[in-house]
Amino acid sequence: MTNVVIKPSSLLTEGIRVERINNINLFKFTEELGLRMQELLDKKKDDLLTPKETAELESIGELDTIFSYINAVSASQS
Repeated sequence: MTNVVIKPSSLLTEGIRVERINNINLFKFTEELGLRMQELLDKKKDDLLTPKETAELESIGELDTIFSYINAVSASQS
């Protein structure tokens, strides 16, 4: 069995936007990526994810963790 790997960086160009809120630039998912994440979470809950979808969900989750951290640091420094 071959492991499927999707690099989180592959999602940056079309899945991430920067929104300015209260003089802070915050990283956010585009609506499309947010909807895709929800779709994958629903499939995971029903135990219907393919290996590729599992890798995709892990990549999106990694980006979410990174951007949550960056946004928190940015907010605390303003």
